[in-house]
Amino acid sequence: MTPNAFIAFQTNEESRCIVEAIVEDNPGAVVTDQPAMVKVDVPGRLVIKRSTVEEKMGREFDLQELQLHLITISGHLDESDEEFVLSWNS
Repeated sequence: MTPNAFIAFQTNEESRCIVEAIVEDNPGAVVTDQPAMVKVDVPGRLVIKRSTVEEKMGREFDLQELQLHLITISGHLDESDEEFVLSWNS
């Protein structure tokens, strides 16, 4: 069984847009709202696409901006200008 990759953000308007983008691009994503944070679990591999986040926010978005809202991650990180990917090698 492949473990979940997950990411958790502070609860705010920009994070809401990022989470919406994650859910759109990752079938099987499970969102858990907690006080002051939101966590997203995805089996095996979680992808955040810059283009989808931009669509949700209605503005240009640099994936480095994730760091402003990020609380924690779980998984191997692979990052480019277009995608932020968390995964587990099986």
